[in-house]
Amino acid sequence: MTPSPDPDAAASAPPLARAGIDRAAEERAEAGLIDRLRGNADTRVVAVHGDRAPLTADGSLRTVAVEAIRDGVKWGFLGRDETGRALLVAAAGAQAPSPLRADPGEGAPGAAPDGWGALRAVGGEMPAVDAGVFVEAVALGGWLVAAPFCSACGGRTEVRSAGWSRHCPSCGREHFPRTDPAVIVAVTTPDRERLLLGKNALWADRNMYSTFAGFVEAGESLEATIVREVAEEAGVTVSAAAYRGSQAWPYPRSLMLGFHATAADPEAARADGEEIVDVRWFTRAELTAAFAGEADFALPGTASIAHRLIADWVAMPE
Repeated sequence: MTPSPDPDAAASAPPLARAGIDRAAEERAEAGLIDRLRGNADTRVVAVHGDRAPLTADGSLRTVAVEAIRDGVKWGFLGRDETGRALLVAAAGAQAPSPLRADPGEGAPGAAPDGWGALRAVGGEMPAVDAGVFVEAVALGGWLVAAPFCSACGGRTEVRSAGWSRHCPSCGREHFPRTDPAVIVAVTTPDRERLLLGKNALWADRNMYSTFAGFVEAGESLEATIVREVAEEAGVTVSAAAYRGSQAWPYPRSLMLGFHATAADPEAARADGEEIVDVRWFTRAELTAAFAGEADFALPGTASIAHRLIADWVAMPE
């Protein structure tokens, strides 16, 4: 069951933007940093398998010793925790063998039977620092696994900057983890009495409704993207938009920028029929029931910024 909305929603950060660790970027220039830290008994490792990591029984991120990691994984330096201890990521693709030499054991409620949890499923329920580390590890690990070749010449690249850059020895180009900006927008009526949500074609069998989102196109501002995406997907023109906050969403490499917006003509709402198959105006009572698991439709999970945008609106004074 999805938890009830936070009464302090308007003041809280998006779920995966609440906290993190000191990324200690100044250390990345040290040659051989990863090897040196792998030889340090105090170093801890976040094992990432696709978008999953081991969890403890209380829902925290489970870190392991370097010796627990098998050969053949991709390594990166995440930073240092509050005690100054180094934290590395050891990443393997979702279709590859686990990065761990042995099963981590039973994890938190809601985790898979093997004790692993996916970021999008558990990130919103984790302690703030753990959620920040988890999203950093999945984002960096995903890039290390998925982008071994130069996008310009096709040559195999060399990892540098402790996992944060790649150098192509064939053409000399430098590559860095890519981030694609995308807007995500909660649209209300002018009187703020109803919230417009849409059902994506990919969710037809789940009856889930969410806010509207889309990537920023080349040469486009965030403001223009909001107007275009909402018009394309929901048929309405927004007359005003207010920035809410942002968070990384490494599926595969997005930065989600959240906004609240107002529809100029609520009656014009209609689904585009392709990406969005239905749109509905919801009341606070209907969404409160959905948060409590008492509705005939579902809402996005707590790790998503869409969940936070909806909770913001539900928590606003009527």
